[in-house]
This record gives sequence, C-alpha cells and structure tokens, in this order.
Amino acid sequence: MTDPVNTSATPLADPRDGLFKAVDLAGDVLASVRPEEYDRTTPCPDYSVRQLSLHLVSVLRRVAVIGAGGQFFSVPHFAEDVADGAWTEAWAAGTKELRSVWSDPAILGREIGLPWGPVPGAAAAVIYTNEFVLHTWDLAKATGREPAWDDAVLAAPLAVMHRAVPREPRGGQVPFGPVVDVPDDAPAIDRLVGWYGRRP
Repeated sequence: MTDPVNTSATPLADPRDGLFKAVDLAGDVLASVRPEEYDRTTPCPDYSVRQLSLHLVSVLRRVAVIGAGGQFFSVPHFAEDVADGAWTEAWAAGTKELRSVWSDPAILGREIGLPWGPVPGAAAAVIYTNEFVLHTWDLAKATGREPAWDDAVLAAPLAVMHRAVPREPRGGQVPFGPVVDVPDDAPAIDRLVGWYGRRP
C-alpha cells in the first residue's frame, strides 16, 4: 500500500487524468494474467498474483467509495467476492464507478477520509495513482509483462515521493522496504519503484 503521505507535497495541478490512466493501465495488465500465473509470488511482500489482483480490485472500489464520501474501511482489503478469472469484469464495473465519482471537478477540494485523517481530493488522487502504479508494476514484474509506462502519469507521484515517503525510517507506519537506489537518469518507473523499496 501507499498509505501515510505528507500531502503538503502534492502538486496543485489537476491529477485526475493521471489517476484515470493509471487505472486503465492496471486494468490492461490485470486482464492479461493467465491461470497458470495466479500462484506466482510478486515483489509486494506476501502477495501472490491472485492476492494482488484481488487487492487491486478492492483498491479500485475503495477509491470510488471514499470519493463519494463513504468510509475507507467499508471496503475489504481483498475483493474476495471476485472469482479467479473474473477480474476483468470486476475491473470494468469498478472503473465505471470510479470515473463517475471522480469526474466531478469539485472532488479535488473535497475532504477524502483516509485512515490517518482527511486529505483534499487532489492529494488522494496522487496517493492512489501511486498505489495503482506500484501494484501494476508488481503484477507486471511477477507475470513478465512490460507495460508502456506514461511519464505524464508518473509525474505527480515522482514529484512528491521523496517528501511523501522519507528514506528513513521504514516499516511500521511507512510500509515499504529500504530505498533501492537507481541512477538519476533511470526511467521514471524505475526511480519511482526504487524509492518505494522495489528492485527495478
């Protein structure tokens, strides 16, 4: 997850296009997962491909719920109601709901309830763009996919990552492993996942 963040670091620009594109890319990768890959491990600690797929569907649903003023914990951590292989249908339904809620520009200034406190909708959009990107990368890495990463989608998460999640300490309220340093001129996706403890 990409939970505790310093939302004061969030850019003021409208981040919803990045959120929508991150959701679409996650859906594309999820749709490509084959049954023989369900039990593979992923770079996200303790998550198999199956578990991460169920979690992604849950995150999608949660972003729609909290955007509409609902409670974060009303959506379970895993979408256990979704059967193996039915993730694409669940994703399509969840995406439709998310876009319906987040297409209202007023959401950017509205308070969104998260476990550590309310944040503006603009900040929540960046937080969840980050989560969708990281878990899409996890899923792609586990299944050998190579998504076409859009630097425009990564721009907001990259702009806030150093202040949002400090290099130290890690663990506890900052649920990421040690930073994996990559060159400054590395691809944007490598710089992003490396900061969150993934090895590009």
